[in-house]
Amino acid sequence: MPNSTTTQTIGVAMSGGVDSTVTAGLLLEQGYQTHGFFMLLPLPGLEEQTDKVQKVADRLNIPLHLVDLREQFNQKVISYFVDTYQHGLTPNPCVLCNQMIKCGLLMEEMAAKGMDRMATGHYARIQRDQNGRPVLQRAVDPAKDQSYFLCRLSVEQLDRLVLPLGEWEKSRVFQRAKEMGFTHFEGTESQDVCFLADRNLADFLATQGVKGRNGEIRTAAGQVKGNHNGIWKYTVGQRRGLGIPDATPWYVTGLDAQENLVIIGKNEDLFLQDLLLCDVQWHIQPPETWQGMVQLRSRHRPAEAQVIHHENKSWKAHFTEPQRAITPGQFAVFYQDDRVIGSGIIERASW
Repeated sequence: MPNSTTTQTIGVAMSGGVDSTVTAGLLLEQGYQTHGFFMLLPLPGLEEQTDKVQKVADRLNIPLHLVDLREQFNQKVISYFVDTYQHGLTPNPCVLCNQMIKCGLLMEEMAAKGMDRMATGHYARIQRDQNGRPVLQRAVDPAKDQSYFLCRLSVEQLDRLVLPLGEWEKSRVFQRAKEMGFTHFEGTESQDVCFLADRNLADFLATQGVKGRNGEIRTAAGQVKGNHNGIWKYTVGQRRGLGIPDATPWYVTGLDAQENLVIIGKNEDLFLQDLLLCDVQWHIQPPETWQGMVQLRSRHRPAEAQVIHHENKSWKAHFTEPQRAITPGQFAVFYQDDRVIGSGIIERASW
């Protein structure tokens, strides 16, 4: 517990869910001056969610600050999401939101309100290396680890961030919530893309002005197998929705935005060993060659790979074993044991 004469004031990014609620409760128990902050975002049911968060804050007896970030969220996250799909890529808006909105604009707003640090309910850990620099590491609970989604945070952001749930298992968090008097959380989980809510991708993109555009579905050899009405309706590894009968299933193996093509193949065509990365960011001195574990998406099992500097911010990655459905637009995160070493955006599969 912090000394009463040096007690830090911590702002908690609150959503009304079990993780941020327990985070705030734990910090209170540890003696921190705790404030709740709720981001007003362009999400369905915002008024209802605001009331829910206010009730949690009242129950914890902490002040709640509402921060209107609707315009910025539209500009930085939703526009990225829509634009990425239209270019034949598969985005990960949660990674960008954590970097630019939650640990960016919200963290700045907390500092302006007098908060010394910021806390979130993410399942990840922040340790210190021998030089005192913050190091992002996986959570103790591997099934709930969210370090992948925090991979783009800078040293400065990590230095101001507190992650109380990094040492906790999810089951224990639910139990702790009950002990705090919150009995309505059991079995609830937040969804990955908050602004989609119950809408499917096609419906959401239509509300953003994305219109269908007819094109062909081809094999890698150029054989036309069908037609589509928008490449943004497809992603690498997809099987459903192709409508192409055959003795063995067809899968999406690539998207060509320039030619407006959906490329298909068989399951074995999805396994590749090489990829090209752009916008690579390192948390260590950038090496010419690095060997470690690389995670290709949030639910991908990390695999051993060699990452090799190519040119400028372009890097090549070669996996020891072929990986299934390498998806351009997703983030590849580099791990040394449990530590996040760096990350990059998948530009294309193969070199």
